[in-house]
Amino acid sequence: MNTKTKNHALKAIVIALTAVLFLFGSPLTSKANDGSKKNAVTDAQVCVTYEGVSENSLVFRVNYENVSGEKFWLIIKDDNGDVVFQQQFSDAHFAKNVFFENTDTNISPTFVIRKGNNEVVRQFQVNQIITETTVVKGL
Repeated sequence: MNTKTKNHALKAIVIALTAVLFLFGSPLTSKANDGSKKNAVTDAQVCVTYEGVSENSLVFRVNYENVSGEKFWLIIKDDNGDVVFQQQFSDAHFAKNVFFENTDTNISPTFVIRKGNNEVVRQFQVNQIITETTVVKGL
């Protein structure tokens, strides 16, 4: 192999390696700069619990660990899927009690935490069972 051929082969290898380094080392192709998934809402961050009855209201507790502190929406829907509450928050450690009127009807509230195009949904079905206790005492 002559010197001219060796130089061409060496240049081709250097150019190929430079192209590979540029392609894979470029921030345009890096997944680290993609913030869309980094701050997404996850199931583990959202907790909605039924707390019981208080002053003729059904009480639910909504907790969301918003570690990024970015704005998010709390949306509450009724049985028909209609929005009955919607508000934007940015609390890092969000906690809110939600009250529903305690009626004799069954309800199915849906709680949504939404940030951007990402959301976590929690659905409940509340069935009211009314029991009557009769105590009879002999006199």
